[in-house]
Amino acid sequence: MSNTSLVILGASGDLTKRLLMPSLFELHKRGLIPSLEIIGYSIDKWSRDDFLTHLHNALSEFVKDFDEADWQGFSQHIDFVSGSLVANDLKQLESKVSGSALFYLALPPTLFGEAALAIGEAGLAEENDENWRRILIEKPFGTNLATAQALRNQVHTHWDESQVYRIDHFLGKEATQNLMIFRFANRVLAPVWKAEHIEQVQITYAETLGVENRAVYYDHSGAMRDMLQNHLMQLLTLTAIEPLGRWDGEILRDHKVEVLKSIRPTEEMNPSDWAVRGQYCAGVVNGKPVVDYCNEPGIPVETNTETFAALRLEIDNWRWKGVPFYLRSGKRLTNNYAEIAIEFKAPAGALPGDLTVDNNWLVFRMGADMGMEMHMTAKLPGMHAKAHNISLSAPYTQPGQYEVSAYEQLLIDALNGERAHFLRFDEVEWAWKAIEPALKAWETGMPDLYKAGTEGPDTQHRILRPGHKWRSLVQ
Repeated sequence: MSNTSLVILGASGDLTKRLLMPSLFELHKRGLIPSLEIIGYSIDKWSRDDFLTHLHNALSEFVKDFDEADWQGFSQHIDFVSGSLVANDLKQLESKVSGSALFYLALPPTLFGEAALAIGEAGLAEENDENWRRILIEKPFGTNLATAQALRNQVHTHWDESQVYRIDHFLGKEATQNLMIFRFANRVLAPVWKAEHIEQVQITYAETLGVENRAVYYDHSGAMRDMLQNHLMQLLTLTAIEPLGRWDGEILRDHKVEVLKSIRPTEEMNPSDWAVRGQYCAGVVNGKPVVDYCNEPGIPVETNTETFAALRLEIDNWRWKGVPFYLRSGKRLTNNYAEIAIEFKAPAGALPGDLTVDNNWLVFRMGADMGMEMHMTAKLPGMHAKAHNISLSAPYTQPGQYEVSAYEQLLIDALNGERAHFLRFDEVEWAWKAIEPALKAWETGMPDLYKAGTEGPDTQHRILRPGHKWRSLVQ
């Protein structure tokens, strides 16, 4: 990684101080980026010392066990340039990024296209045999299919697709990467990972938080765009992909696109049959009263933005035909909980007496309590043939193990040119195609209300198949 620079555009922003710099600091402490030069770029009229003071304050707040000695070494590799998103200003960076460079757009989404064009116009996207140039863009990638395609056209004016790294931080999470390893490394799962044996798949991401300081962004986004179109759709693809013949980032992304292309076309269906939206009203969360979404600071009173979204999608290929994939995410719910839950079909054989058996679940916990669980049925001790549920549980990490953050993983991958955990444009495109009919239907009317502190709107059960029910958010 010698003679390599990381340029962060939007270096004075919240993303940089809360996530990027703490991750870079941890990577530096572990000796993984010993010679990386980090250049902050922002419109703020700061000196290098001003920027270092800003970062020092941020790291002391957001880094556990912050150490001044580590900071002294880290700060030696940091510089700052003040400028706007025009080519003439960006040319200031020429002398500082003479080698390979990664440009990270830690900017508002409305500026992604403008920034990509300006960096290219400044000549900073040009590669040669010795040095590479890459651009890293945070989600969201547009607000619908048309704007995503427009953004692609702007970016591709100066950047080849091979230079573009679209980041979805869920793909850097330990639990997400474990999903694929666990599934493909354990042969016992291979024969049953198909429609013949699987009843349903539920992917859930629930939050007790409201919109906090993201009111302007969130009210233009909503739960569908903020969570389902990207994060949960990526979890769906990793659950459903075919085994890889060999490990290769492009082959992995090809397989994910195949899954997205196989989703039953939603434009042929009534959106109310497969999509539900909700908006929270006043309630109690964690013992504290909270206000209606439309009374949150910065939110328009008559907004129809959804704070909860749920979908039923079906994948029409040989492996998954007939298996519903349920996706849901919402704010101000009863619990912070994230999981991928696969339910296996009931056994066909006879059991003694009137013994009843609950179907088996394999659960990947994706939140702070990362781990795997298998819910099964066993005999209840005693004279009678009675059953009870048991859970085989394995935490993902053990005491003392270092847990890599998503941004640490993805920053290292981008610097090393590993593209497996970044999105290719056709992934983005097909994900938009799947949900756009619901978004268009939701342009008018109002979401179904649900009380804050509950599990979401009662209408979410409408999209479930007979005999199915949502798993509780309190496990």
